[in-house]
Amino acid sequence: MSGAGEGKYELKNAKVYIHERGKSNAKITHIDVEHPLLNEIIKPGESTYVGAKEGGVFIGLKKEMIKRAERLLERLR
Repeated sequence: MSGAGEGKYELKNAKVYIHERGKSNAKITHIDVEHPLLNEIIKPGESTYVGAKEGGVFIGLKKEMIKRAERLLERLR
């Protein structure tokens, strides 16, 4: 896990849950990451991929998602 660093922007109040199958309408057990800004990058219904890294995971972004993320970062700076 690398933690904070140059070019990294923490999403305050992001929530992460392990969502158990059969509870709260979950059809399969999965991980939810919730923060309103995430839908500005990955729109509801879009798919991307997740990879493992030491101490956590990363979410890979497709080209259009990268453009939206970069526009969001311009607003946050």
